[in-house]
Amino acid sequence: MTPRILVLPGSNRTGSFNAALAAAAAVELAQQGADVTRISLVDYPLPILDENLKNETGIPENALKLGHLIAAHDGVFLCCPEYNSSIPPLLKNMIDWVSLITRDGDKVFKPWAGRYVALGSASNGKLGGIRGLYHVRSVMVNVGTQVISEQCAVSGAADAFEADGRLKDERANTMLVNTCKSLIRHCSMMSNG
Repeated sequence: MTPRILVLPGSNRTGSFNAALAAAAAVELAQQGADVTRISLVDYPLPILDENLKNETGIPENALKLGHLIAAHDGVFLCCPEYNSSIPPLLKNMIDWVSLITRDGDKVFKPWAGRYVALGSASNGKLGGIRGLYHVRSVMVNVGTQVISEQCAVSGAADAFEADGRLKDERANTMLVNTCKSLIRHCSMMSNG
């Protein structure tokens, strides 16, 4: 069974390095045989998480849409900017809203539960955003996903991508290839198990 993988950049910035990494990851995953869906959070705007708002109006419609999209896939590849050595607010807010979903009508529904997650980051810094991935990993484990060991950090991101979107640096490209391979392997075990 072909694993279904959702690719999601945690940035809506025009010219985002992590949107470029998401595009490269989507191509690599598809070349390795996955059924890939790539989205942008700009299409799913969410208010800042607020328990009062949740109690008054429920889970926002866009969080529910994202929850159903996540649950329809075996795995998720998150491309995460690093803000002050940590997780960016756009990504954290989305993760938190989706984590609050517990029901779909009369059925128990926890979109993050059991999903395999791969992490990647692209940054102009020398560490390629890897410090932020530590925090993302912790959050994703806490919401019930299984984060794979392999990850991809792309440094010098302003000059890291070819015109066709491929990574220029062989080491960074090898990290991306191996991360995609591991995510597909884990997702395949889940869909075949």
